[in-house]
Amino acid sequence: MKETEQTIQQLGRAIRKIAEKFPQNEEATNLTDIHLRVSQDTGELMALDDDDNEITRCVIEQWIENKDDDFYQEVERTLRSELNRQKETIEHMSVLKPYSFVLEDDDREHVAELYLVDDETVIIDKELMAGLDEDLDHFLDDLLKD
Repeated sequence: MKETEQTIQQLGRAIRKIAEKFPQNEEATNLTDIHLRVSQDTGELMALDDDDNEITRCVIEQWIENKDDDFYQEVERTLRSELNRQKETIEHMSVLKPYSFVLEDDDREHVAELYLVDDETVIIDKELMAGLDEDLDHFLDDLLKD
């Protein structure tokens, strides 16, 4: 599923609405996660705090009744991309660090950790890490030969 420009705009607006709830100049809120719950049937994206209180919601038209087997993987990729694009905004929200953006399905099951906001820790994208085990094995083998 290739996201449309409208989908990207809707996601950008939803992330900005989340950030508006936690303006930089206010006292920091104690949250551990911001849950992004996506419904494959309705296309609804809900942002919730740790206590399941709604922060914002919107409907992504492209996601309505999407029956793709890899729906959540595509949503994960799209959301992660948009969060990275708005990195400056989300990293200055008035939330005590560390906190995460977490993707959930409509059954409230954890799908993926999308973005971790922390001064000291960085989550490396799994695509960047692909093949690292093999590279390290080859490196070790070469080292042990000598």
